[in-house]
Amino acid sequence: MARSSLLRELPSTERGLRTRSALIAAARKVFEKSGYLDTRLIDITKAAKCSAGTFYTYFSSKEEIFAAVLELAQEDMMHPGMPHVAADDDPAAIIEASNRAYFEAYKRNAKLMGLLEQVASVDPEFRRLRQQRADAFVRRNARSIENLQERGLADADLDPMLASRALSGMISRLGFGYFVARDGQADGAQVDLDEVIRTATRLWVNALRIAR
Repeated sequence: MARSSLLRELPSTERGLRTRSALIAAARKVFEKSGYLDTRLIDITKAAKCSAGTFYTYFSSKEEIFAAVLELAQEDMMHPGMPHVAADDDPAAIIEASNRAYFEAYKRNAKLMGLLEQVASVDPEFRRLRQQRADAFVRRNARSIENLQERGLADADLDPMLASRALSGMISRLGFGYFVARDGQADGAQVDLDEVIRTATRLWVNALRIAR
């Protein structure tokens, strides 16, 4: 996924990379605690135990360090790691493992995804970042669908990109609703995550006409 235009080049030294990473880690904690609008640079430097001068060595603004925080979170969500599933295993099992890894990554990054939604509604640069993330997710899943079609395991009449856009959108909004908007709650009790994953997987498998 392309880097935000807000971000400058990475430091060239190990020490610089460590300092930058420490600033990002501190900033994430502050953003998640205080929200984007109420976070001040002094809050970040205090949490990172560094001076304003050190901050400006690596970042020019609150916008830039927020983009850096999001970059790491979005990398985690695009490549969350999966339990071992053999490449020739049941396609439904692979889809379920992928969905589980995605939802678990969403849970880890839910506060940031909520902040991104808020900031993207008023800032064009972050709106573009959100769209980049969505497009990367769609392209990755389209490649998986196309692979299943080539192996004769999914409906060959489906356009893989369009199918991916529909199914990826479903999964993404389901994650947002469950972890951020909390619309999975009923009478104070939230729907079990395992049930969410099973339902999402069944819809995905049925849509692609994968035999089970």
